[in-house]
Amino acid sequence: MKYQVLSSIVAGTMTLAFSTGTQGFNSPYHPRPHKDYTVPTVFQAAGPDIASIQGTVDRFRAALGGVNNGNVAGPLDTGRREINWDGGGSTATSPAPTPFSGFLVTRGALFTTPGTGFVQAPLDGLVTTFNNRDYANIFRPFSPVRVFAPVNSNRTTVEFFVPGGGDIPAVSSGFGAIFSDVDEPDGRPQHYGSKDASTYLRFYDAYGELLYTSVVAPSPGDASLSFLGVLFDNPKIAKIKIVTGEVPLGPYDERRSDVVVMDDFIFGEPRLVK
Repeated sequence: MKYQVLSSIVAGTMTLAFSTGTQGFNSPYHPRPHKDYTVPTVFQAAGPDIASIQGTVDRFRAALGGVNNGNVAGPLDTGRREINWDGGGSTATSPAPTPFSGFLVTRGALFTTPGTGFVQAPLDGLVTTFNNRDYANIFRPFSPVRVFAPVNSNRTTVEFFVPGGGDIPAVSSGFGAIFSDVDEPDGRPQHYGSKDASTYLRFYDAYGELLYTSVVAPSPGDASLSFLGVLFDNPKIAKIKIVTGEVPLGPYDERRSDVVVMDDFIFGEPRLVK
Protein backbone atom coordinates (compact mmCIF):
# COMPACT_ATOMS: atom_id res chain seq x y z
CA MET A 1 0.00 0.00 0.00
CA LYS A 2 1.37 3.42 -0.92
CA TYR A 3 0.04 5.52 1.94
CA GLN A 4 0.27 5.09 5.67
CA VAL A 5 -2.35 6.23 8.13
CA LEU A 6 -1.83 5.22 11.73
CA SER A 7 -3.74 6.58 14.70
CA SER A 8 -2.85 4.17 17.50
CA ILE A 9 0.80 3.36 16.93
CA VAL A 10 3.45 6.01 16.61
CA ALA A 11 6.47 3.74 16.79
CA GLY A 12 7.28 1.17 14.15
CA THR A 13 7.01 -1.74 16.55
CA MET A 14 4.21 -2.79 18.88
CA THR A 15 3.86 -5.85 21.09
CA LEU A 16 0.96 -6.75 23.37
CA ALA A 17 -0.24 -9.84 25.20
CA PHE A 18 -3.14 -9.52 27.61
CA SER A 19 -6.71 -10.45 28.34
CA THR A 20 -9.16 -8.55 26.24
CA GLY A 21 -11.12 -6.58 28.76
CA THR A 22 -8.74 -3.80 27.71
CA GLN A 23 -9.93 -1.16 25.29
CA GLY A 24 -8.17 -0.34 22.01
CA PHE A 25 -7.84 -2.46 18.92
CA ASN A 26 -7.98 -5.58 21.11
CA SER A 27 -11.51 -4.88 22.31
CA PRO A 28 -13.80 -7.84 21.58
CA TYR A 29 -16.57 -5.85 19.82
CA HIS A 30 -19.08 -8.49 20.80
CA PRO A 31 -22.50 -7.73 19.25
CA ARG A 32 -24.04 -10.82 20.90
CA PRO A 33 -21.73 -12.36 23.50
CA HIS A 34 -21.62 -16.13 23.61
CA LYS A 35 -23.70 -17.46 26.50
CA ASP A 36 -20.60 -19.19 27.96
CA TYR A 37 -18.29 -16.33 27.04
CA THR A 38 -14.89 -16.30 28.69
CA VAL A 39 -12.26 -13.69 28.04
CA PRO A 40 -9.40 -15.16 25.99
CA THR A 41 -5.78 -14.11 26.12
CA VAL A 42 -4.73 -12.12 23.06
CA PHE A 43 -1.19 -12.01 21.70
CA GLN A 44 -0.46 -9.15 19.28
CA ALA A 45 2.61 -7.69 17.68
CA ALA A 46 3.34 -5.54 14.63
CA GLY A 47 6.43 -3.96 13.17
CA PRO A 48 8.72 -3.48 10.19
CA ASP A 49 10.50 -6.86 10.26
CA ILE A 50 10.52 -10.44 11.53
CA ALA A 51 12.27 -9.52 14.77
CA SER A 52 9.38 -7.18 15.62
CA ILE A 53 6.95 -10.08 16.08
CA GLN A 54 9.19 -13.12 16.69
CA GLY A 55 9.08 -12.95 20.49
CA THR A 56 5.29 -12.72 20.60
CA VAL A 57 4.92 -15.58 18.12
CA ASP A 58 7.18 -17.75 20.26
CA ARG A 59 5.26 -16.90 23.44
CA PHE A 60 2.03 -17.89 21.72
CA ARG A 61 3.60 -21.18 20.60
CA ALA A 62 4.68 -21.90 24.17
CA ALA A 63 1.23 -21.05 25.53
CA LEU A 64 -0.43 -23.44 23.08
CA GLY A 65 1.94 -26.28 23.89
CA GLY A 66 5.67 -26.66 23.46
CA VAL A 67 5.49 -29.58 21.03
CA ASN A 68 4.82 -29.08 17.32
CA ASN A 69 2.92 -32.26 16.42
CA GLY A 70 3.71 -31.94 12.71
CA ASN A 71 1.92 -34.63 10.69
CA VAL A 72 1.35 -37.08 13.57
CA ALA A 73 -2.16 -38.54 13.50
CA GLY A 74 -4.53 -37.51 16.27
CA PRO A 75 -6.37 -37.22 18.47
CA LEU A 76 -3.56 -35.99 20.73
CA ASP A 77 -3.99 -34.40 24.14
CA THR A 78 -1.28 -31.73 23.92
CA GLY A 79 0.82 -29.69 21.54
CA ARG A 80 0.08 -27.58 18.51
CA ARG A 81 0.06 -27.63 14.70
CA GLU A 82 1.66 -25.17 12.30
CA ILE A 83 1.27 -24.44 8.60
CA ASN A 84 3.95 -22.23 7.03
CA TRP A 85 2.90 -22.65 3.37
CA ASP A 86 6.50 -23.35 2.34
CA GLY A 87 6.15 -26.97 1.25
CA GLY A 88 9.45 -28.12 2.70
CA GLY A 89 11.32 -25.26 1.06
CA SER A 90 9.34 -25.04 -2.16
CA THR A 91 9.68 -21.87 -4.22
CA ALA A 92 6.89 -22.85 -6.61
CA THR A 93 3.67 -20.92 -7.07
CA SER A 94 0.93 -23.39 -6.11
CA PRO A 95 -2.73 -22.61 -6.82
CA ALA A 96 -5.30 -24.53 -4.80
CA PRO A 97 -9.07 -24.95 -5.13
CA THR A 98 -11.75 -24.19 -2.59
CA PRO A 99 -12.29 -26.13 -0.42
CA PHE A 100 -8.53 -26.49 0.05
CA SER A 101 -7.89 -29.82 1.83
CA GLY A 102 -4.11 -30.02 1.43
CA PHE A 103 -3.63 -29.88 5.21
CA LEU A 104 -6.86 -31.57 6.26
CA VAL A 105 -5.45 -35.02 7.03
CA THR A 106 -1.94 -33.99 8.12
CA ARG A 107 -2.74 -30.93 10.28
CA GLY A 108 -6.52 -31.04 10.72
CA ALA A 109 -7.35 -27.77 8.94
CA LEU A 110 -9.71 -27.15 6.01
CA PHE A 111 -9.80 -23.83 4.14
CA THR A 112 -12.61 -22.29 2.11
CA THR A 113 -13.23 -18.93 0.47
CA PRO A 114 -16.10 -17.32 -1.47
CA GLY A 115 -13.45 -16.62 -4.12
CA THR A 116 -12.14 -19.04 -6.73
CA GLY A 117 -9.44 -20.65 -4.60
CA PHE A 118 -6.10 -19.95 -2.93
CA VAL A 119 -2.46 -19.53 -3.82
CA GLN A 120 0.75 -20.40 -1.97
CA ALA A 121 3.48 -18.35 -3.58
CA PRO A 122 6.76 -16.49 -3.19
CA LEU A 123 6.51 -12.77 -3.83
CA ASP A 124 7.32 -13.12 -7.53
CA GLY A 125 4.52 -15.67 -7.73
CA LEU A 126 2.11 -13.10 -6.31
CA VAL A 127 3.27 -10.69 -9.00
CA THR A 128 2.37 -13.13 -11.78
CA THR A 129 -0.78 -14.52 -10.16
CA PHE A 130 -2.35 -11.12 -9.59
CA ASN A 131 -0.58 -9.17 -12.36
CA ASN A 132 0.75 -6.58 -9.92
CA ARG A 133 4.47 -5.72 -9.87
CA ASP A 134 4.13 -3.82 -6.58
CA TYR A 135 3.61 -7.09 -4.71
CA ALA A 136 7.34 -7.80 -4.95
CA ASN A 137 7.94 -4.85 -2.59
CA ILE A 138 4.90 -4.30 -0.37
CA PHE A 139 4.76 -7.79 1.17
CA ARG A 140 7.21 -9.86 3.20
CA PRO A 141 7.14 -13.55 4.22
CA PHE A 142 7.67 -14.47 7.88
CA SER A 143 8.97 -17.95 7.12
CA PRO A 144 10.72 -18.12 3.74
CA VAL A 145 9.65 -18.03 1.08
CA ARG A 146 5.93 -18.43 0.39
CA VAL A 147 2.84 -16.61 1.63
CA PHE A 148 -0.84 -17.54 1.40
CA ALA A 149 -3.85 -15.68 -0.02
CA PRO A 150 -7.36 -16.27 -1.32
CA VAL A 151 -7.98 -15.54 -5.00
CA ASN A 152 -10.84 -13.23 -6.04
CA SER A 153 -11.78 -12.67 -2.41
CA ASN A 154 -10.33 -11.26 0.79
CA ARG A 155 -12.09 -13.80 3.00
CA THR A 156 -10.84 -17.15 4.30
CA THR A 157 -12.58 -19.63 6.59
CA VAL A 158 -10.61 -22.15 8.66
CA GLU A 159 -12.32 -25.25 10.10
CA PHE A 160 -10.75 -27.88 12.36
CA PHE A 161 -10.84 -31.67 12.10
CA VAL A 162 -8.99 -34.42 13.97
CA PRO A 163 -5.64 -34.90 12.17
CA GLY A 164 -5.21 -38.31 10.57
CA GLY A 165 -8.69 -38.82 9.22
CA GLY A 166 -10.06 -35.52 7.99
CA ASP A 167 -13.73 -36.31 8.61
CA ILE A 168 -14.12 -35.88 12.39
CA PRO A 169 -14.94 -32.30 13.46
CA ALA A 170 -12.64 -30.87 16.10
CA VAL A 171 -12.04 -27.81 18.26
CA SER A 172 -8.86 -25.98 19.22
CA SER A 173 -7.89 -23.88 22.22
CA GLY A 174 -6.19 -21.19 20.16
CA PHE A 175 -5.35 -19.88 16.73
CA GLY A 176 -2.81 -17.36 15.51
CA ALA A 177 -1.76 -16.05 12.11
CA ILE A 178 0.86 -13.76 10.63
CA PHE A 179 -0.12 -11.03 8.18
CA SER A 180 1.93 -8.80 5.90
CA ASP A 181 1.35 -5.12 5.12
CA VAL A 182 -1.61 -4.35 7.37
CA ASP A 183 -1.78 -0.56 7.00
CA GLU A 184 -5.23 0.44 8.12
CA PRO A 185 -5.34 2.08 11.58
CA ASP A 186 -6.96 1.01 14.81
CA GLY A 187 -10.68 0.57 14.31
CA ARG A 188 -13.62 -1.76 14.62
CA PRO A 189 -14.26 -4.61 12.18
CA GLN A 190 -16.17 -3.55 9.09
CA HIS A 191 -19.86 -2.68 9.53
CA TYR A 192 -19.32 -1.64 13.16
CA GLY A 193 -18.97 2.06 12.53
CA SER A 194 -17.28 4.64 10.38
CA LYS A 195 -13.77 3.74 11.49
CA ASP A 196 -13.06 0.32 10.02
CA ALA A 197 -10.07 -1.93 10.50
CA SER A 198 -9.08 -3.71 7.31
CA THR A 199 -8.03 -7.06 8.77
CA TYR A 200 -9.76 -9.03 11.52
CA LEU A 201 -10.71 -12.49 12.72
CA ARG A 202 -13.97 -13.93 14.07
CA PHE A 203 -13.87 -17.08 16.19
CA TYR A 204 -16.81 -19.54 16.38
CA ASP A 205 -17.62 -22.62 18.45
CA ALA A 206 -18.85 -26.02 17.22
CA TYR A 207 -22.47 -24.77 17.24
CA GLY A 208 -21.75 -21.74 15.07
CA GLU A 209 -21.94 -19.27 17.95
CA LEU A 210 -19.60 -16.29 17.83
CA LEU A 211 -16.97 -16.55 20.56
CA TYR A 212 -14.79 -13.53 19.90
CA THR A 213 -13.72 -10.95 17.33
CA SER A 214 -10.38 -9.15 17.19
CA VAL A 215 -8.70 -6.88 14.68
CA VAL A 216 -5.10 -7.25 13.51
CA ALA A 217 -2.66 -4.55 14.56
CA PRO A 218 -1.28 -2.37 11.74
CA SER A 219 2.26 -1.12 11.21
CA PRO A 220 3.36 1.79 9.01
CA GLY A 221 5.26 1.28 5.77
CA ASP A 222 5.45 -1.45 3.16
CA ALA A 223 6.43 -5.06 3.90
CA SER A 224 5.49 -4.88 7.59
CA LEU A 225 4.45 -7.91 9.61
CA SER A 226 1.61 -8.32 12.11
CA PHE A 227 0.67 -11.21 14.37
CA LEU A 228 -2.60 -12.00 16.11
CA GLY A 229 -3.08 -15.02 18.36
CA VAL A 230 -6.13 -15.76 20.51
CA LEU A 231 -6.02 -18.41 23.24
CA PHE A 232 -8.92 -19.77 25.31
CA ASP A 233 -8.55 -21.74 28.53
CA ASN A 234 -9.93 -24.89 26.87
CA PRO A 235 -10.59 -26.13 23.32
CA LYS A 236 -13.68 -24.41 21.94
CA ILE A 237 -12.73 -22.89 18.54
CA ALA A 238 -14.24 -24.84 15.63
CA LYS A 239 -14.07 -22.17 12.93
CA ILE A 240 -12.30 -18.89 12.20
CA LYS A 241 -13.41 -16.38 9.59
CA ILE A 242 -10.54 -14.16 8.43
CA VAL A 243 -10.86 -10.89 6.51
CA THR A 244 -7.56 -9.76 4.97
CA GLY A 245 -7.51 -6.18 3.76
CA GLU A 246 -10.23 -4.00 2.33
CA VAL A 247 -10.34 -5.63 -1.11
CA PRO A 248 -9.08 -8.81 -2.83
CA LEU A 249 -5.61 -8.86 -4.35
CA GLY A 250 -5.53 -7.68 -7.97
CA PRO A 251 -3.81 -5.53 -10.60
CA TYR A 252 -4.68 -2.13 -9.15
CA ASP A 253 -5.99 -2.77 -5.64
CA GLU A 254 -3.25 -1.29 -3.44
CA ARG A 255 -3.41 2.20 -4.94
CA ARG A 256 -6.42 3.21 -2.85
CA SER A 257 -7.10 0.26 -0.54
CA ASP A 258 -5.30 -1.78 2.06
CA VAL A 259 -4.32 -5.22 0.71
CA VAL A 260 -2.95 -7.96 2.96
CA VAL A 261 -1.51 -11.48 2.62
CA MET A 262 -1.04 -14.19 5.25
CA ASP A 263 1.83 -16.38 6.36
CA ASP A 264 2.21 -18.93 9.16
CA PHE A 265 -0.90 -20.36 10.86
CA ILE A 266 -0.32 -21.68 14.40
CA PHE A 267 -3.06 -23.43 16.37
CA GLY A 268 -3.67 -25.68 19.33
CA GLU A 269 -3.99 -29.40 18.72
CA PRO A 270 -7.45 -30.07 17.16
CA ARG A 271 -9.39 -32.14 19.73
CA LEU A 272 -12.59 -34.11 19.55
CA VAL A 273 -15.72 -32.06 20.17
CA LYS A 274 -17.14 -32.92 23.60
